[in-house]
Amino acid sequence: MRQDARENRERILAAADHVFGTRGETGSTEEVARLAGVGIATVFRHFPTKEALVEAALVRHFIGLLGRARAAATAPDPSAALSTLIHEMIERGASKLTLASMLGDHAPPAIVAVSTELKSAVDTALRRAQAAGSVRPDVGVEELYLLIRGLAQTTAATPVPAAVLDRAVEVILAGFATR
Repeated sequence: MRQDARENRERILAAADHVFGTRGETGSTEEVARLAGVGIATVFRHFPTKEALVEAALVRHFIGLLGRARAAATAPDPSAALSTLIHEMIERGASKLTLASMLGDHAPPAIVAVSTELKSAVDTALRRAQAAGSVRPDVGVEELYLLIRGLAQTTAATPVPAAVLDRAVEVILAGFATR
């Protein structure tokens, strides 16, 4: 793919994440094209259907988090890295849930694969923070994901001020901390 085509594709995916992540089904491919600064034909050249566009935007979402989770798993300060990762997963969770809801009950294989890989990387970051002595050893990735999903679903249903969300995340992190 040519450089300009790759750049267009990335702008389209970023726009789709924003448009569909905030507006859901009411978002349009025309709005995505406008926000990306491309024509609607360019959008459909890259993504023949709205569903394909939403799927690719969701895969992009997970790949971005996967990169951050892998970085957290190797960071010099595993505790701070895990905290930053959890904050980002919760902050971006509402958009992810909205995108996922547009795809129905069965996630496409590409999304299942990358989300599974993400969960494994988050587990590795969690284990490193536990090995550093900053996270309770009885906390597992399942509990962590449950709390992330819970806050993400809450903020998707009823947006809250950033300061309130930050404080809620801090409360969760304090509950994970070793005493």
